[in-house]
Amino acid sequence: MQVAAGLSDISAKLVDKVSLWIDTLVVMFPNLVVAVVVVTVGWGLGRLARRLVYGALERLHTPHSVNGLVSWLASIAVLSGGLMIALSILNLEKAATSLLAGAGIVGLALGFAFQDLAANFIAGVYLAVRFPFREGDLIETNDTLGIAERIRIRSTTIRTLEGQAVMIPNKEIFTTKLINYSETGARRVDLSVGVSYGDDLEKVRRVALDAARQVRGRDTTREVELFYDGFGDSAINLTVRIWIPFRHQDDYLGARSELLMHIKKAFDENDIAIPFPVRTLDFGIKGGVPLTEMAPRVRIVEDASASAPPGPAA
Repeated sequence: MQVAAGLSDISAKLVDKVSLWIDTLVVMFPNLVVAVVVVTVGWGLGRLARRLVYGALERLHTPHSVNGLVSWLASIAVLSGGLMIALSILNLEKAATSLLAGAGIVGLALGFAFQDLAANFIAGVYLAVRFPFREGDLIETNDTLGIAERIRIRSTTIRTLEGQAVMIPNKEIFTTKLINYSETGARRVDLSVGVSYGDDLEKVRRVALDAARQVRGRDTTREVELFYDGFGDSAINLTVRIWIPFRHQDDYLGARSELLMHIKKAFDENDIAIPFPVRTLDFGIKGGVPLTEMAPRVRIVEDASASAPPGPAA
């Protein structure tokens, strides 16, 4: 009997609870429908905002990574606004506050768990906002030289000059040295060469500068420069410098190759020698004795050894 009475009480409470839920659902049904409509409209407006923002940024010629990030944030902001309105219609503001607090705690825990991922994301946002380089620029970072092919939030893909694709985490780019060869649109070409000690250095300077001025496509607003670097083992070293408009690596390599050919031709026409390396060998114990003096001495010693009588047999 007691068991039956207990089951009866439980059934009555369950029925009351279900009846209360049904009554509440009936009362809240209009608000629930409105909330669903608001969320649906918010989702649609979020997608529309994403497309509009992306298109507007495309017309401003901003990097694709910036376009994707900003348009995604705009979509999330519109959708979040719709969710907050829907929760307020359902009188669930306190629940929304609790959810936001819980999301903050979860985000903090995930941040500690995925520090590298978070660091790459933050570095990607910085690169997208500050524009240290753009897609298509020739850059050098982390011992990699190549064209920035794809800039994403977490990593950047660099196509090396040999054709390999190298993916570098944005954190590594953010924390190490970055060289952007394309930013200024100009680049200096340096060519080192040596001339004989017997050549007239004033003549060498005049001939080399005239030859360098013949390079096609060089920046004529900047003077050609020549500096003597020092005394080498077999030559006097000098460096010739010109500036060129720079867009691609081929511009630099082509200008350097043409500069070398012009200088070699000009030196040949003016009897200016580019010497081979020369080595001097000392054969004396104290040094400074050439081979021509050592050879007779060696022969005399050999002849004396050959003419000496043999020693007593052991």
